[in-house]
Amino acid sequence: MSKKIAFITGGNRGLGFQTALDLKDVATVVIGSRDAKQGEAALGKLRAAGADADVLPFDVTDPASHQAAHDYFNTRYGRLDILVNNAGIAAGTFPATGPEHSAAEVPLPLLHKVFETNFFAQVALTDKLLPLIRKSPAGRIVNLSSILGSLTLQGTPGSPIYDAKSFAYDASKSALNAFTIHLAYELRGTRIKVNSAHPGWVKTDMGGPEAPMALEEGGKTSAVLATLPDDGPTGGFFHLGQPLPW
Repeated sequence: MSKKIAFITGGNRGLGFQTALDLKDVATVVIGSRDAKQGEAALGKLRAAGADADVLPFDVTDPASHQAAHDYFNTRYGRLDILVNNAGIAAGTFPATGPEHSAAEVPLPLLHKVFETNFFAQVALTDKLLPLIRKSPAGRIVNLSSILGSLTLQGTPGSPIYDAKSFAYDASKSALNAFTIHLAYELRGTRIKVNSAHPGWVKTDMGGPEAPMALEEGGKTSAVLATLPDDGPTGGFFHLGQPLPW
């Protein structure tokens, strides 16, 4: 098969859908959607745009969805070339304009919920699909993070995000970044590349209408990391081609 095979979680809208559009010329794009109607509507738009596309009913927090995704790609293609771990949730207003869900006062059920979606589920899905990614000639794993997960910038007075603190969300993205580093190290002797992407503050349902970046710009970082050449980076944190501090 000449095209790569890509799986984008949360691909029925927002950044996930835009990433699918951006990859349509180089990959068969399969989007995961928790909502069946939204998934089918997104699939129709992708195919209308010329994409070779499909949709899977998918809940990133459901292990049965992970197994179903594995079985789909294994049966139909025998491999997976690109995994974009896009699905995630916020923990409050986004972007945070001041401290909310502080470390001293965060509701523990909320902390568990955010970590389950933004970290534990991402690790579990990646581990489930990794045997198929290992079968790719050049596997790419993109973890959709956020600059809010940068410990360096969160801890530096005067940085652009120093006062933008929502502990549950920020910490979940910091943990996801740690997963990127560790998995890239584990796969350092292979052709698989693992990177974290900060899409920017984008006009999506999560980002809101005040965000400065258009959706078309927001999908670029994930798409570029999903199609890195053989000499591209691995184990990094990037926004529009520029490295970010951990």
